[in-house]
Amino acid sequence: MGRGTDAPRFVVQRHRASRLHYDLRFEIGGVLVSWAVPKGPTLDPDARRLAVHVEDHPLEYLFFEGVIPSKEYGGGDVIVWDTGTWEPVHTDDPGAAVEAGELHVEVRGEKLRGRLVLVRRGGKDATQWMLLHKHDEHAVVGWDPEDHPRSALSGRTNDEVLADPDRLWHSGLPASEAAESLVPEALPEEAIDALADLGSGGTWEVFGRRLKVTNLDKVLFPGDPPVTKRELLAYAARIAPVSLPYLRGRPVNLHRYPSGAGTKGFWHKQRPDHAPDWLGSWDNPDADEGETSTYVVADEPAALVWLANFGALEWHPWTSTTGAPHEPSYALFDLDPGERTSWEELLVLARLHRTALDHLGVVSRAKVTGRRGIQIWVPVVGGYTFEQTRAWVEGVSRTVGQVVPELVSWRWEVKARGGLARLDYTQNAVNKTLVAPYSPRPAAGAPVSVPIEWDELEDPDLRPDRWTVRTVLDRLESLGDPFRALIGAAQELPELQ
Repeated sequence: MGRGTDAPRFVVQRHRASRLHYDLRFEIGGVLVSWAVPKGPTLDPDARRLAVHVEDHPLEYLFFEGVIPSKEYGGGDVIVWDTGTWEPVHTDDPGAAVEAGELHVEVRGEKLRGRLVLVRRGGKDATQWMLLHKHDEHAVVGWDPEDHPRSALSGRTNDEVLADPDRLWHSGLPASEAAESLVPEALPEEAIDALADLGSGGTWEVFGRRLKVTNLDKVLFPGDPPVTKRELLAYAARIAPVSLPYLRGRPVNLHRYPSGAGTKGFWHKQRPDHAPDWLGSWDNPDADEGETSTYVVADEPAALVWLANFGALEWHPWTSTTGAPHEPSYALFDLDPGERTSWEELLVLARLHRTALDHLGVVSRAKVTGRRGIQIWVPVVGGYTFEQTRAWVEGVSRTVGQVVPELVSWRWEVKARGGLARLDYTQNAVNKTLVAPYSPRPAAGAPVSVPIEWDELEDPDLRPDRWTVRTVLDRLESLGDPFRALIGAAQELPELQ
């Protein structure tokens, strides 16, 4: 309300940072003059609210709703709890009124209406103010903002925004660059239609790049009907904007199957000599003489399409970035079933990990692998070493293993002791990878590694290879991407007792 008018705007953002509070902001003099209100503004004329005067915010922040990454200033989730227009009362210079320590305003919001008064408590440099609502026709005795938790823009709660944010705000960047959209870039259906019309090959324009694609009718995945290279490229193009946040800025190990799934595959870690100039690359400064030194980096959606055309049926990004290769971004749990491990037993292990991680208070998500296992990703702040994340994951998994020792092996041979499940913490190492979210797997029907919500562990229809390149897009359209909750949620790992 109020956007698109000449009246100045106000916004109240419900902000869960180190503590929950409400940020009350008025557009004055080209900035947002702001107060943090711990208990939130109210329509109750008998309530007096503490309001802490904080630094002005840029206008670009006016309608921000999303997540500020942890460890950045104000890290937490934010919703636009209320917004509208306002006008000053008893003054034509609200900036001067703020400077003098008393501001009267008339607000016209979705939730807040009527006369608000802000009064400074103390001298000119004091930051503590008092916020109150006048006795007027909009006053409501006992009105509590926590009874009205949903966003005035999206209708979502803070929990819902945290689980599936549309935007990030990077508080260390200039305001014009601080907002980062997480909404996947839409692929025009005309591009898919053009691929269908290419015949056996040709030049395909996708995401602003011209790609030479070949052997489009070649069967890559057996099935009924089989999946052709054309279908794989169409899937890669559609899924690339969703999968890219988990690959961008990271070296990628490619599992190539040039003759298709079911044939001999091989790891391809070096940037191909014939790769286009725009395909990202990274020189590994730690490579020994004779080892792979130049890796592919997928920094744009067209890169995944090119890799699929190259025969890479799987995408395995590092868990560290090219900027800090020895500092993991995630702590990884790999629940690897043994020959005798049933799916029900693997679910028991996954649920125990869920309970342990919830008890520790860390943000995490699981995904089925598309083959047999389950993996769990925990985002971490920069500065950890792989030795530290490996030790932490081992500690959590050993605690879980003590609950059901009959299900778990701690030996790392290819065939674990007695065919039991392995809780493989050793994947937390430089250049060790887990398959990317939404990557295809080289098996009949083209199964996909798919993120799930924790409560889906109770779904009787859940299977590690439940979704394929033909079905996962419908799931995304209806349910969204559960791994979005990990973006911007980097955290310190709690100590294990």
